[in-house]
Amino acid sequence: MTIANRITLSRLGLSVILFFLIVQETLFFNSLALFILIIATVSDYIDGKIAKSTNTVTRFGAIVDPFADKVLVMSCFLAFASIKGLNIPHWGIFLIIVRELAISTLRVLAAFQNYVLKAEAAGKFKTLTQFISIYMILIILVIKSVEPSSEILLGIVTKTKNFPYYLTSISAIITITSGIIYVFNHYKMLKTSWGEKK
Repeated sequence: MTIANRITLSRLGLSVILFFLIVQETLFFNSLALFILIIATVSDYIDGKIAKSTNTVTRFGAIVDPFADKVLVMSCFLAFASIKGLNIPHWGIFLIIVRELAISTLRVLAAFQNYVLKAEAAGKFKTLTQFISIYMILIILVIKSVEPSSEILLGIVTKTKNFPYYLTSISAIITITSGIIYVFNHYKMLKTSWGEKK
């Protein structure tokens, strides 16, 4: 297994750790979750760089890398959804999960036809939006975990009360829109799969 693929797989493990850290709702664990999220985000950049610089881009990496990103995103949003104080819209989480599963299925269908679906501009923008939302929500969670001993912290907590709802909603809308664009751009491949025999 290549170094890039090992880094990609490690991101799956970090996703599990992130989920359990976030749901603890304490300053220490939420701060640690933020640190691990940074590591996971950087690893996504590093494995791509290593694969290209060492000429070790594989089909496994092309499929598993975006899958690892999806697991990371879903683990964070599901953890957020379990925290009542964040007021995360469950419909938004549902749309994100449906879109990610649908596109993962599309990638599998493409693989059966020896075709690897590459990341598109809409998908990259979607991922960027998701991670910005996750970072902001996690930072809000860290601030809420601090004992509000000052008016400044109390003010921040109060003013950002509805941010998680809006951030998740925006992410969900952009996510589902990018999925529709993705399916539209690969409709011919999908149509071919419908008529294929086992």
